[in-house]
Amino acid sequence: MKSRIKGALSRAKYAAVGAAVGAAIGGLVSRNAASTGGALGGLAGATLADLRSGADGVFAEFRSGGDDSEEADSDDAGATIELTDE
Repeated sequence: MKSRIKGALSRAKYAAVGAAVGAAIGGLVSRNAASTGGALGGLAGATLADLRSGADGVFAEFRSGGDDSEEADSDDAGATIELTDE
């Protein structure tokens, strides 16, 4: 239960920051653009939070911190291409 609440608060935080940024940018144009920018920014922030928090999300490989054994054991790791003049 605690992890679900933590995840919901994380999504809400990203959505709020996205909405604030979107509204600020839209506010430079007009009042209507500010509300539209806020809505789109909130949607983008919540989507980013969902992608980031998922176990298989887009940023999962960056958060792991360790080297993948598949990449380290690859035969092509460190391979170079030599060009010769003929």
